[in-house]
Amino acid sequence: MAKVGDKIFAFLGAGDAVGLKLGRNRDEADEWLRRYPQDASVSAYIGRHGWNVLRVGAGIPADEIREAIDESYDRVVSALPRSRRPA
Repeated sequence: MAKVGDKIFAFLGAGDAVGLKLGRNRDEADEWLRRYPQDASVSAYIGRHGWNVLRVGAGIPADEIREAIDESYDRVVSALPRSRRPA
């Protein structure tokens, strides 16, 4: 897993997947499911909070995976109190 402070922003799977916070809620994160139905899925247990699993090396372009990682990081950082955000 990858963290900023004590908050997780990515789950690195054993294999070809990464779990990311891709929306404030399930509705926002569902955009990934619509765009990549074969390569994006709802994360188990935490999916209702906007977490998805994206398959790496499949139908999602590598640059979009990198942007999704950045987006997940930014979402988690923005939820941290200012005093705990990285400089």
